[in-house]
Amino acid sequence: MEDDDMEYLEAANEDEDYDFQYSDDDGDDDEGGSADLENKYYQAKGLKEDDPDAAIKAFENIVTLEISQEGKKGDWGFKSLKQQIKLLFLTLNRPEDAYKKYVELLTYTKSAVTRNYSEKSINGILDYVGDGGKKKSRGGAAKKPINVEVLRQFYEATKASMEDAKNDRLSLKINTKLGKLWLDRREFTRLAALIEEMKTSVQSMASADRSDQSQQGTSLLEIYALEIQMHNETRNFKKLKEIYNATLEVRSAIPHPHDMGVIRECGGKMWMGEKQWSKASTDFFESFRNYDEAGSSQRMQVLKYLVLANMLMASDINPFDSQETKPYKNDPEILAMTNLVSAYQRRDVNEAEKILRDNKATIMDDPFIRFYIGDLLRSLRTQYLIDLIKPYTRLELTFLAQQLNVEKDEVEELLMGLILEGKVKGKIDQVASRLELESSRTLEKRRYNALEKWTESLESMQVQILGRLAAPADRSFGDFP
Repeated sequence: MEDDDMEYLEAANEDEDYDFQYSDDDGDDDEGGSADLENKYYQAKGLKEDDPDAAIKAFENIVTLEISQEGKKGDWGFKSLKQQIKLLFLTLNRPEDAYKKYVELLTYTKSAVTRNYSEKSINGILDYVGDGGKKKSRGGAAKKPINVEVLRQFYEATKASMEDAKNDRLSLKINTKLGKLWLDRREFTRLAALIEEMKTSVQSMASADRSDQSQQGTSLLEIYALEIQMHNETRNFKKLKEIYNATLEVRSAIPHPHDMGVIRECGGKMWMGEKQWSKASTDFFESFRNYDEAGSSQRMQVLKYLVLANMLMASDINPFDSQETKPYKNDPEILAMTNLVSAYQRRDVNEAEKILRDNKATIMDDPFIRFYIGDLLRSLRTQYLIDLIKPYTRLELTFLAQQLNVEKDEVEELLMGLILEGKVKGKIDQVASRLELESSRTLEKRRYNALEKWTESLESMQVQILGRLAAPADRSFGDFP
């Protein structure tokens, strides 16, 4: 049984959610008057693989025959139109013809089929229409990209039909699908206009029905999830932060975990751009948890971002120790990041660089991770350098460069930063290319000198205070009347 047939059966069991009522003899009429149409429908389906053009003609005949026999549009005509749209769009790559059939199908949604079944069918059609340019045609060859205007027509026709039916909930779903289409195709001008339209629609729904606050909050978060992705793609971090903060203020909502995964992921990337590694780690963890709950494959990518943020914040906590992430520790896609964490915690620079070289596909191919690898290696080299120089009082810069497997100039830059931050007590002799560290004896001498100066200052202050207190006692008693 194909998907559209399953949808029909599922929808039939869910119609009570939409207050549909049926007379007692509906089933008898369908059984008596539709047997011939049913046979013809399944015969037409049998032609789909070998002769799709013949199948389309057979389905067209069913649509015509149903109206002539029944005097009205019905289930078999609706299902036949669905089959024609699928064949024309996915198999024969004729989106314009598929659109014409789709417009005809929308006329059936008003009375010929149940509202629940029509919604499921429309959502299914728009799913493959929106992804049509990425599908494969018969024979495995790549399809030609679908003209974006044709795709827009599918959504516009659907929106018009939903507005006529006063179905605001489905209309918002359609707009969300259209928004994802514009986002995938980087049509940001159209997406921005659509987002404003969706916000206005939600505000109108809120004014008309103030009782359903949770649904309005949920709809608003769906819109924010689209908008925050748009600002992330356009690198508009100021607006991204505004939308991110706005999402945190939405209280009455039951958001879909995938939407929250998107919002938190973009929030994590925002904090990474500001080098606030700890906040980024928190958001990436929340994003991973939500994606995992939604069953989204994006959870694996976000888990890599979480590991990256943890290492950049120089945390000694292994991100794979948590209950949520532990099951993915040995996943082939994550194993390289697991090994990278181990190398980082051991301060093994050479092993970390080897892992990055050997796992280009799972780590370095991601542009976001690649952008921060320099910061990660710098952090690792810095930690390694601090541990390396502890036992010494004098080291050659060339020796340190060999240990870190970098140029001498980079070692000098790292050391200068550590000295300025107060993490290393010493100085660089640039003439001799040498790092000279202050010995413990020198540090003790400096400490005692500082204490001695402090003591002298206190003694001087004491003398001044005692002098001021003693001054009134020298005045003569004759001065008093």
